[in-house]
Order: sequence, then structure tokens, then C-alpha cells
Amino acid sequence: MKVVICGAGQVGFGIAERLAAEGNDVSVIDLQPRLIQTISDSLEVRGFVGHGSHPDVLAQAGLEQADMLIAVTQSDEVNMVACHVAHNLFNVPTKVARIRAQNYLSPEWSELFARDNLAIDVVISPELEVGEAVLRRLAVPGAADTLGFADDKLVVAAIECAEDCPVIDTPLSQLTELFPDLKARVIGVKRGERVFAPRSFDSLIAGDLVYVAAEKEQLQRTLVIFGRDQPPASRVVVAGGGNIGVYVARQLEERVKGASVKVVEPNAARALEIADDFKRGVVLNGSALDDAVLREADVEHADTFVAVTNDERVNVLSAGLAKKIGCRRSLALVNTVALGGLIADLGVDMQINPRGVTVSRILRHVRRGRIRGLYSVLEGRAELIEAEALQTSPLVGVPLRELDVFEGMRIGAVYRNGKIIFPGGDTVLQAQDRVVLFAEAARVKRVEQLFRVSLEFF
Repeated sequence: MKVVICGAGQVGFGIAERLAAEGNDVSVIDLQPRLIQTISDSLEVRGFVGHGSHPDVLAQAGLEQADMLIAVTQSDEVNMVACHVAHNLFNVPTKVARIRAQNYLSPEWSELFARDNLAIDVVISPELEVGEAVLRRLAVPGAADTLGFADDKLVVAAIECAEDCPVIDTPLSQLTELFPDLKARVIGVKRGERVFAPRSFDSLIAGDLVYVAAEKEQLQRTLVIFGRDQPPASRVVVAGGGNIGVYVARQLEERVKGASVKVVEPNAARALEIADDFKRGVVLNGSALDDAVLREADVEHADTFVAVTNDERVNVLSAGLAKKIGCRRSLALVNTVALGGLIADLGVDMQINPRGVTVSRILRHVRRGRIRGLYSVLEGRAELIEAEALQTSPLVGVPLRELDVFEGMRIGAVYRNGKIIFPGGDTVLQAQDRVVLFAEAARVKRVEQLFRVSLEFF
């Protein structure tokens, strides 16, 4: 696949890194020579210094032969124009644009991105994506993350195995025997620096981060079995009154009955501006690093402290301070991987990487084959994929135990005619089945091939 990426910032770099590592032909455009030099030196990509929406620069980058344009510069307008140029002058099949300004995304202006107008196929809003990621953590605090598949009937939860986890040191095959009516399956494990798709004879150990596929109605029971059952957050303090913080606070008021939400915003004008956005929520003007301000927000009695300011250092430190004061849980928005390593040392429970969330969303539209859903997890070292099996797929019509194709991947569930099936060795996949699986990064290309028309590959 040939892809042109406009923007060599954190998101652009992350996408280029993933695609180049998989052998795709990648070109990257950015106005800053320093960023282009860095990305060219670090990755197997071609770099071009120039304006991402100028036709001559796009032509130089090879857009005429490209399968996809991904516009993720810092300017919404540049991203939109780049897609417009790609459609009208270069006839690029797929155009993806990152749009941050919420005014563009209002439902009343939805025709703006239609084919007869700007012709943008996929619009990515980082603020909304990150906001939803935060809300998922708050809804199921016992899990490090929860992700929906199969028309939201199946949930894959990331669960940390503590020392007192009831199911450690038990082979996965025995879990099925111990809980025969539990509709859940362990499909991925991170153990130290190792990430792998487990087999039935593997056991979990303390410290593992496991990915468990479960029917939505069985998620709470699954958390209980893993010793991680906790009530949803209803008393929340949000540090940061930007787009993400306001979105999270508004949605909590709408989704959680009786929710108590307080927002801490250091800019007085912004605090005044957003104060009327909430029905019951309270906005405090002050620094999230000020002990007195956090105590005024009653953080010691809060379920969760959510730090989503524009300064990741403030996020990490304020989340640690909130825990020290007495908050039950804390979550910090962190862009820098190295800084994220300090999270546990400061007592912060959860972190969200905006780049990872945005890259994951974009990859759903990059993957070939009948990919219906996709999440990049563990800093790109694995993917959770929902793919539709075609009649010509080598997976169809053969019992799973007879297929020698699942190294580095593990099927969590099959979605057939609106029902979730947890398959065994005798299960035979049918055409149009949707398969949810965990795949190690090195095996993702193989997954794409298995869910494409077999004549192309076999």
C-alpha cells in the first residue's frame, strides 16, 4: 500500500512508524525541516518539506499513485484542503483528516465532508476519541481499558492480575472447567516486556496485564473472578477545562445518574466561559497543582481524579498529588512514553496516550480485508481486530483445530446472526461470521490476508 501522510508530529510519526514497519510505501510531508529530518533518519519513509495542502508538494510526494492520504497536521484547515486536493486533482481512493475544532463536527454541518464538498472519507476527532477512552475507564474502573466489538455485544477488557488475583497459576483450560457458564476468554497477555497470545496450557501470574473477551452482560462477573470488581465512578474531579475535560464532564452528567463533577481550570476567562456548560457541575478557577484548590474540590472524597490539561507534566504530578490527598483513583493524559514510566512511582492508577488512541482509530481504515473494528494496544505491540470471514477465506468450512494459522493470535469470539459464540476446536467458521481476535504485531499482516479474498494470496 502507498500512503502519503501530511504532518510529522507525534500522530504522523506514530502512523508512519507502524505502516513502514509493515512494509508499506510511506511518504511524509511537513513544513518543519527538523521534523522531516528526524522521521527520515528514524524510519524507512520518504520525507518532503513543504505545505501539506499544496498540489505541487503532494505531487512530489507521489500522491497520484497513493492508495490513501492521511492528513494530521496541526491545522484543521490544512487537513481539509489536503483531502479536497487529493480527491479532485489526484483521485485518491481514501482520505483521512484529523479535525480538532468541534464547530466543524456539529451534526448540522455534516454535509461539509460529503463527497460533493470536501470529500473526506474519515474524520478523526482526537478530543472526542480521547474523551471516550476516559469515559470507558470511568465506567469500568476495575479494568485498565474496555473496548467494544460485535455491535457492542462483546467487550474486551484489559485487566491487571494482582498478587491476590483468584485465577493466577491456573491453566486457562481449567478456567473453562471451573466456570463452565462464564462466557469469557483470555486472548492476550503482557508479561513484563513480553506480549503474546496465550494457549490453553498457559497460566497467568501476578503482574500480568490480560485481555479478556466477554459478553457485555458477563463483564462484571468476569471482573469479580479476577478480583477487580469496582463500582463505576460517580464523584469525579477533572483537571483541565479544555475540549477533552469539558466533554468528559458533560458526558458524565448525562450518562451517570447523580454524578458529581467538578472541573479545575487555571485560566479565569476559560473557567467563566465553561461554567454555564454544566447542569450540576462546579468549575473552580485555580491550579491542579495547588493542594488548597484540590481540597476545595473535595478531591479526598472523589472516586476518580482525571487530569487532562494541555501540560502532561501537570497531569502526572496533579494525579499523584490527588492520590496523596486521598482520592481513590487517578488518571493522567500522557503523550511522552518515557514520562508515562513514572506513573506507577507516583501512585497514579491509569494513563491515556492521545497519540495511541488516534493512531488506533486511523489504523482501522488502513487495514486491508474485511476489518470491521480495530484497536492498537500495548503501544502498538498488538492489535484487537474484528474481521468478517468471506466465503473464499481459508478459515471457512474447516474445524478450527485443523487450521495451522493461529500462531501469534488467539480468537476471542465469533459473532454470528446477532449471537456471540465462544469457539472450540470443533467450531467451523461460516461466511459472514465476524471473528474477534488478539494478534501480536508481527502477525497482523497474516490476519489481513486470512480475511481477504483467498485468490489474491493463496
